[in-house]
Parts: sequence; structure tokens; C-alpha cells
Amino acid sequence: MGSWLRFLLAPFRALSLRMGGAGGGYLCDRCKWDYGDACRRRERPNAKVCPDFKRR
Repeated sequence: MGSWLRFLLAPFRALSLRMGGAGGGYLCDRCKWDYGDACRRRERPNAKVCPDFKRR
């Protein structure tokens, strides 16, 4: 991959890492709200993107 392309994709890669997408698996497995009825989102337990995600 060309260095210019890596430069252009860097912000998107950083966002993906922050949202947990690059870590593999689902966000719910690593979320601090993953217990009991703390999370009522319909994407749970298979969310790949979640605005409420907080790392444990």
C-alpha cells in the first residue's frame, strides 16, 4: 500500500481502533455495561458499533 494511501486512511483506522472494531469480536464482550439489565440496546450482545460503549 502506498504511503499516501496509508496517510489518508490513518484517521479512519484510529477511529476503528477506538470503537473496538479492529480488536475482533463484539463490543459487548469488552463493554463495562455488559451485565444484567445495564444495557437495553437491541444490538446487544452482537454490537459492532455502539455509542454507549465504554471499555472495562
